[in-house]
Amino acid sequence: MMTIDFVVAELGTVRREDLEEWIAHQWVLPEQQDGQYLFVAIDIARARLIAELRQEMAVNDEAIPIILSLLDQLYDLRRRIGAYGDAARG
Repeated sequence: MMTIDFVVAELGTVRREDLEEWIAHQWVLPEQQDGQYLFVAIDIARARLIAELRQEMAVNDEAIPIILSLLDQLYDLRRRIGAYGDAARG
């Protein structure tokens, strides 16, 4: 698990304040332990995606939760289809 300072350094273009705002909006959901956020790889990937959406694609903050929700649904559907395929094979 990685700390918020590690994530900020890893992403390079994201400020701590931005990441804390994304956590407050529940766009990124790290664990909290002893008053400190702890991130796993999926949290960092999601923060990287949010940063790219905002910085490279100029997506505004109102659209971010919609895009994240749609992506979450897409990944869940892919997971379910894979599980059905596995069950059908056997």
